[in-house]
Amino acid sequence: MNTENNKKSKNWILYMVLYYVAAIAINIIGSTIVNQTGIPLYLDTAGTFLAAVYGGYVPGIIVAFTTTLCKCITDHEAMYYNVVGIFMGICAAFFASKGFFKKNWKALLTLPAYAIVAGVPDTIITWFLDTSDVGQQYKGLEKFLINNAELSRFPAKMLTEISTEFIDKGISLIIALIIMQLLPKKLINRSKPNGLWQSPLTADMKSAIRKNQCRSVSQRTKIVLVITAASLLIADTSVTISSFLYRRSNIADKETLAEGLASIAAENIDAERVEEYLLIGENAEGYNDTKHQLQLLLDAYNDVEYVYVYKIEEDGCHVVFEVAADSSNAEDAGTLIEFDDSFNDLIPDLLAGKEIDPIITDDSYGWLLTAYKPVYDKNGNCVCYAAADVSMDDIAVYEYSFMTKLISLLLAFYLLIVALAMWLIKHNLLLPVNTMAYCAGAFAYNSDEALENSVKRLKSLDIHTGDEIENLYHAFLKTTEDTMSHINDIQTKNKTISKMQNGLIMVLADMVESRDKCTGDHVRKTAAYVKIIMEEMKKENIYADQLTDEFIRNVKNAAPLHDIGKISVSDTILNKPDKLTDEEFVIMKTHTTLGSEIIERVIDMVPDTGYLAEAKRLSEYHHEKWNGKGYPHGISGEEIPLSARIMAVADVFDALVSRRSYKEPFTFEKAMDIIRKDAGVHFDPLVAQAFINAEDRVRQVAEEFNSVNKIS
Repeated sequence: MNTENNKKSKNWILYMVLYYVAAIAINIIGSTIVNQTGIPLYLDTAGTFLAAVYGGYVPGIIVAFTTTLCKCITDHEAMYYNVVGIFMGICAAFFASKGFFKKNWKALLTLPAYAIVAGVPDTIITWFLDTSDVGQQYKGLEKFLINNAELSRFPAKMLTEISTEFIDKGISLIIALIIMQLLPKKLINRSKPNGLWQSPLTADMKSAIRKNQCRSVSQRTKIVLVITAASLLIADTSVTISSFLYRRSNIADKETLAEGLASIAAENIDAERVEEYLLIGENAEGYNDTKHQLQLLLDAYNDVEYVYVYKIEEDGCHVVFEVAADSSNAEDAGTLIEFDDSFNDLIPDLLAGKEIDPIITDDSYGWLLTAYKPVYDKNGNCVCYAAADVSMDDIAVYEYSFMTKLISLLLAFYLLIVALAMWLIKHNLLLPVNTMAYCAGAFAYNSDEALENSVKRLKSLDIHTGDEIENLYHAFLKTTEDTMSHINDIQTKNKTISKMQNGLIMVLADMVESRDKCTGDHVRKTAAYVKIIMEEMKKENIYADQLTDEFIRNVKNAAPLHDIGKISVSDTILNKPDKLTDEEFVIMKTHTTLGSEIIERVIDMVPDTGYLAEAKRLSEYHHEKWNGKGYPHGISGEEIPLSARIMAVADVFDALVSRRSYKEPFTFEKAMDIIRKDAGVHFDPLVAQAFINAEDRVRQVAEEFNSVNKIS
């Protein structure tokens, strides 16, 4: 068996690898064609469709993921779009599971979904990866939507991507459908993991397992939640740390740039002529040449906003030189600029001419990183500061781009890991456990043939996972086989005991009946009526929560004992031909409580016999009335046990249609009218209605017993 199983596993792995390598090759060929021809499409999804449709979620995801890895050899940016291909695999597998790929025209109906599922994340990723100026030149549909439909850039880009994806996925889907028609079914079936770790399931097993719901949370859900929680924790930590380090690196680069520019600017300043520059500005000799040098420094870097030289005084900053990316914002020499609040802590050091570290501010001038370098005269005194302001705005843009790349990669790996984990969990854990549970739940003990079939079904699972699940399966199988013979013995003994028990009940009931010369076959007839009532109630779904198979069985077996208490009533009263006096009737009524006490004593000796509990209720309460005017307790409605409410209808009806020493029998129709009239008064209206609805069966029982009595 193990050799055969190993052979099956190796064959499946071989066919699976060949099939999915071919699917990846189809994707790569399509992608290569569009790259070589310059067609503005992708055509890298046809193989993903094939893998997902025939293999499910895991093959679809693996083919999409591997395809992207191959594309990264020539285009590393493709990795960040890996999640889009994975979404395609998931989407195709979902539609295949719903039967959309059974017909080509139905498969084509899924095309809009692919366009949206691919186009939306494609747009979002591109949007955050694009760090270029938003004022770039647009082309094609995007340009038309922006210029003519008056859409903003993002919705125009999304509509363009969705339209492109619609065409691209449409072509890929058609290619996949054509290949599907050409592939032999034998090859397709061999690529599926049927019987990999156990025998293929029957249709009944698959249906039962699908319907089987967990009481709380399934193992699949728990494992996915654990993986998701762990992934989120790792992802959150990775993104947080990576973003922090990335920002620190960017800020360090900005600091290096600002400090370098400030140092170069400081070297270009003639410290001995600062006062002259302040007084006459451009008219001072060499002023314009120095300003031109500062302008060249600023123009050399796109993210530099200002390069300037200030003399710091108590009243503020006196402009010596200032050049700006926007020349209109540059101040003239001699202009006084008040200290910004963000510099309050630095004023003492600036006034003292000390070196200060770069500072990041976000004020009226924008989000800037500023580096100051003191300019010293020949006596070593700080006469001014050269500074450079570097814009920090692009840091956020680059951070968004970086985080988008990171999140996209993490999401792709998360989906891959979850898919693989779920596939292994399904085939190596859930499927074996669920099939064992199904076989255990469907195990039949009612006959030797049923037992044998149940064991055969369990053996046919042939679970060979090679781990603890296989050990559990063999232990389960051994226990089942060892128990079979014992179950057969127990069933045989139970049948004997059940027959003996029912026989003793009828003998006991006959003993009581023989003392009452008026009742005839009362216990047998009432037992038959009780059975009819319960069957009709079950058919009509009346009191369905109480009317279980066990309840019906117990009441049916207990019904003959409802008048067991009459064994303690005097023969004089029991067989009196005339109407009982009030005192005699009081004694007669005690047969209910006396019967209950008799059965209670039996229960003390045989506590686990379920039918005796019902017999006790029947005996004690079968003369109670729905309106509370019965005996012995005068309880009403649903306070009366259901078994007693059923017996009340059967008992009264038989008394009505039977001959007594003190009355003639009523006709069947009149008796039924009385039952109908007393519904809701003497009887539970639902029970009475069930009895009335089963009139034909009731009549048949009444006539059968009447015929037997006439013959006798």
